[in-house]
Amino acid sequence: MTTGERDKVDGVIPPASDPAAARPATSTDGSWHAITAAEVVAAVGSDEAQGLSQAEVATRVERDGPNALPEARSRSLLSVVAGQFKSPLVWLLFVAAAVAAALGEFSDAAVIAVVVALNAVIGAFQEGRAEQSLRALRKLAELQARVVRGGSEALVPARELVVGDVVVLEAGDAVPADARLLSVASFKTAEAALTGESLPVEKSSEPLPADTGPADRVNVVFSGTQVVAGRARAVVVAIGTATEVGHIAALAESGVVRETPLERRVSRFGRVIVAGSVLVFVLVNLVGAIRGLPWLEILMVSISQVVGMIPEGLPVAMTIALAVGVQRMAGRNAVVRKLSAVETLGSTSVICSDKTGTLTRNEMTVTTLVLPDGREVVVGGSGYDPVGTLLVDGAPAEADPAVRALLEAVTLCGDAELSGPHDEGARWRPVGDPTEVALVTVARKAGLVPEDVRRAEPRVGELPFDSAVQAMATAHAGRVLVKGAPEVVLGLCGLDEAARAAVAARAEALAAKALRVLAVAEVPGGVLEGGLEPLRGRAVHLGLVGQFDPPRLEVADAVSRCRAAGIRPVVVTGDHAATGLAIARTLGIAGEADVAVDGRALGAMSDEELTQKIHSIAVFARVQPAQKLRIVEAWQRSGAVVAMTGDGVNDAPALVKADVGVAMGVTGTEVAKESADIVLVDDNFATLVAAVEEGRVIYRNIQKAMLLLFSTSAAEVVILLVALLLGFPPPFAAVQILWNNLVTEGLVTVNLVLEGPEGDEMERPPISTHEPLLSRTILLRMALMVPVIALVVLGWFAWRTAAGVPEQQVQTEAFTLLAVCEWYNVLNCRSERHSAFTWSLFRNRWLVGGLVAGNLLQLAVVYWSPLAAVFHTVPFEPWVVLALGAVGSVVLWVEEARKLVVRLRAAR
Repeated sequence: MTTGERDKVDGVIPPASDPAAARPATSTDGSWHAITAAEVVAAVGSDEAQGLSQAEVATRVERDGPNALPEARSRSLLSVVAGQFKSPLVWLLFVAAAVAAALGEFSDAAVIAVVVALNAVIGAFQEGRAEQSLRALRKLAELQARVVRGGSEALVPARELVVGDVVVLEAGDAVPADARLLSVASFKTAEAALTGESLPVEKSSEPLPADTGPADRVNVVFSGTQVVAGRARAVVVAIGTATEVGHIAALAESGVVRETPLERRVSRFGRVIVAGSVLVFVLVNLVGAIRGLPWLEILMVSISQVVGMIPEGLPVAMTIALAVGVQRMAGRNAVVRKLSAVETLGSTSVICSDKTGTLTRNEMTVTTLVLPDGREVVVGGSGYDPVGTLLVDGAPAEADPAVRALLEAVTLCGDAELSGPHDEGARWRPVGDPTEVALVTVARKAGLVPEDVRRAEPRVGELPFDSAVQAMATAHAGRVLVKGAPEVVLGLCGLDEAARAAVAARAEALAAKALRVLAVAEVPGGVLEGGLEPLRGRAVHLGLVGQFDPPRLEVADAVSRCRAAGIRPVVVTGDHAATGLAIARTLGIAGEADVAVDGRALGAMSDEELTQKIHSIAVFARVQPAQKLRIVEAWQRSGAVVAMTGDGVNDAPALVKADVGVAMGVTGTEVAKESADIVLVDDNFATLVAAVEEGRVIYRNIQKAMLLLFSTSAAEVVILLVALLLGFPPPFAAVQILWNNLVTEGLVTVNLVLEGPEGDEMERPPISTHEPLLSRTILLRMALMVPVIALVVLGWFAWRTAAGVPEQQVQTEAFTLLAVCEWYNVLNCRSERHSAFTWSLFRNRWLVGGLVAGNLLQLAVVYWSPLAAVFHTVPFEPWVVLALGAVGSVVLWVEEARKLVVRLRAAR
């Protein structure tokens, strides 16, 4: 049956004869509910069957603007820069500058002022880049709308809709604009977000009294609400700020962007560091006073040391790590909607994945038909090319009445289409759900023409497929056809126990071969009133259809990587338990000891029983979407961090409850996408595993930056305190400490978080959610790094001082040696166990550039007299440059030895 014929069945009044002549109504009219559908279409200058032409759309876009709410006003450059002066670091720098100026040290004060300005500029630049990255990625997840233009359906961004566009809505869609309904079929929407009504609203296309309030306008759908059942056509009557949600948005202020959990932990940790810095300030001044050092000198050094202890580069590094990670995930077909998901991915220990389209290709092919008398029909061919034979006992079966009855039924009880190739060599084009496309394909193989079959028996009513019921039904003159899960459809058939058991056994046998099984039945004289229940016991079994959906080639490797990474993959599917278990075992998700549990058995389990058995269940089959929530909660009670995939409306609660909700970008409904943290562009399980890997890379890179920052800062404190306690003068001038922490360190810390994967991210267990920022591993590595750096610098400082080298030159050499040690330490921090001597260093061109820039700037500070005067340095001989490079390399060699021991132990 064509779309136009179906609309006539639904009782839609034809459009006005000359809609183009009508003046488009204003979107603020508000009386759309009180007039007929035909009058609405005429008033907005549209055509229900043809929609608007592209030229008319362009004219209206120019006139009315985009279908979008105003975005929050962008922060000005001045406000972004001003925001960089809120941290404790900046206030300490201001204090240091004020003290220096008050004491006549104007060059020191000027250096500090330049450092403050440089820090603000860098922070503002990075903040702007991060926000631009997120804005660009949001466009990837923009709402799409199905619209009729020029007589053809097309998928367009919702922001491109105009008043007069005819939109097609189905279960799972988000309503893209305010629209007047033209035709409906079992159509319901969830409007709680707009009206507060908790239950779905059943919609109609009939006119209503003029005084009907917005909450009761059942013939209108509103932007921002969701379709939960059925199908409908509607004409757009309001867009953007003229919609009901637009009116509400105009009254609301822009929300405040919340910190992610990691940002909050860093903020809390920063306050602890400030407290520790104050303690260091007191200790340095106390030791200086005991030594009788000039109080001005020791005051400036202590203030500089305090500044050095604060990880001022960490917030910027963290922001860049998250933004770059989000971009990398987008490049691997995973669009991140919530930054917190990036952090959580690294801790994911369980992935609950759908089967169809995620683990498999979603290219269904009917391979077997089982007739009511038990005969099996073998179907040849593959994919959506309708070429292949149907054989029963080796003989052609196309003309068999039972075969034709079965194939006519699945053609009528479905909405998919298979468009023929228009050019030689072109492929057939599937339109609709892959399961139904496969049914249309096998019908064509048997010589049936779906369009002719549907035209001969027009549809007069339907129950669209409902995942909770797991069946679909259509009404035709004199009969009702039903297709769906075997246990549901067989429950409607008037079969005795023996016959029902025999059919169920045949379905089990097909499912055990990894086939997806549908049962088909006919109810002679039936009508669709009150759902399927009134049909129980009256249906006649027409046969079974077995379809095969081959696994994606890359999934088995992704599952293997999950296992190695300590992640448990679990299949959650609406398919038969035997089918799901067969696929799971093929892919390595399920072992011999693992079991499959169907929705019925799951419903009989208590929460406690489910939690106890959860680790042995590899497949949840015939699961209703609402039961996904129980599965997530059971895993979370067992201590797991859960990523859950979903594509339907009813998957939303589970997606929200999961630690990481993952929606399907191709087959997923808009409701599922809005509820999820991440959207997979290609619906591929391997993409989700790649996203988990990226999450681990991001978290590890942040830890690398923390290791570098805190090992260097701690080494500076140790060097200063030990030197003072041993009777030496301060090894560094105050401005030299500032230079090292804000320039030398800043050039490499930010670039360190741009490191790519090391290759073993998926060979380690998930990151514990209770792991502190300074983890045990980081503290143990610092316990080695800090003493080595301190010994190298102090040893050189003591040796050169004892040799009678002038104090300013010794300070310059110690200052440079500290920078050299830090550069070597950057190479150490790139990996916990892998050697620094690999070509992978050159893949991070930003880090290489930072190291080169750091060396050049350090040479300028030492040898260029204007900078040397500011930073109290003097030039030294070339041999000293080489010696400092060799002595500083001790930091690298000691860490290389530790890594070698780690690798040798791991190899045992």
